[in-house]
Amino acid sequence: MTDTRPLALITGASAGIGYELARQFAEHGYDLVVNAEDERLESAARSLRETGARVRSVRADLRTREGVERLLAAVEGLTVDVAALNAGVGRGGAFVDTDPADDQAVIDLNVTATVRLAKPLLRAMVARGAGRIAFTSSVASMMPGPFQPVYNASKSFVQSFAEALREEVRDTGVTITSFMPGATETDFFRRAGMADDTRMGASKKDDPAQVAEQAFTAIVKGERKSVTGSLKAKAMGAAGKVLPDGVKAAAHRKLAEPGTGKDDAGTEGGT
Repeated sequence: MTDTRPLALITGASAGIGYELARQFAEHGYDLVVNAEDERLESAARSLRETGARVRSVRADLRTREGVERLLAAVEGLTVDVAALNAGVGRGGAFVDTDPADDQAVIDLNVTATVRLAKPLLRAMVARGAGRIAFTSSVASMMPGPFQPVYNASKSFVQSFAEALREEVRDTGVTITSFMPGATETDFFRRAGMADDTRMGASKKDDPAQVAEQAFTAIVKGERKSVTGSLKAKAMGAAGKVLPDGVKAAAHRKLAEPGTGKDDAGTEGGT
């Protein structure tokens, strides 16, 4: 890390939105601390270094307390100008059928790790009167999620958490931004067990580079929240503001229920 370039911390940065967001920061003059729990992180870090950025990779599983502590130790003593808390995971299927351990993993990463990381990072930013924290929310935060209930609820938590923190720190020089992608072409649906058997998983998805570019713009402008991605995603975000929860839940079921992908592989949809 250098004294002249600002520093961005990106979690979930080995692929997908996290990697593309890290690339946005690197290409705009930031050094990076990047985190993920999988073996692709080192390859991602090497690619990011080709931009000229200095990149420190921290492989740690943020679902565990030890992983969170390892990442926080790696940035101790550094001035983190931007923290993008992007790491997240989902699990598809009926709640009565899913493994409780999988449900807990969603909560541990999407909710618990987010809170554990945000507190010390935000404290340091408020103490010096400058900094930006970004949360990867989702258009799913705006709707009940049949056959994805814990994931959607976790993103509703992230969205509410981000907006509450923004109000708390509004006079401190620190900004809080939540960005809300729709269905994006990442490993999310494969890891969630939804890639082939749901309409959502089989549908056309947004480009993570487009999502990250729009998210980067929102973060550096200090925007409160932004629906990122295609016009389809933005339309879903707009609909989420006005439709009743029952209507949104029924629509989500048609996208996420196992078996819906078999006849709709060419259609668009997703959260």
